[in-house]
Amino acid sequence: MTMLTHPGNRFEPASHRSGRRTPTTTAKLDMLKLICVRAIGPLLISVAIAGVIVLKAAVFLSRVNH
Repeated sequence: MTMLTHPGNRFEPASHRSGRRTPTTTAKLDMLKLICVRAIGPLLISVAIAGVIVLKAAVFLSRVNH
């Protein structure tokens, strides 16, 4: 009978969670990764465009001052 009981007292619920990921958990993680990639992609593109603009402005300003 001790194999059927869980450690702890009667007011603490037993943990039925296993170490494996369920399909819904895997789907949620995949959706979170997709959202992160879709959010970070445009951010990186805008940073690259801003970098090109800054470099062009630096070249232009260096030629104007001389």
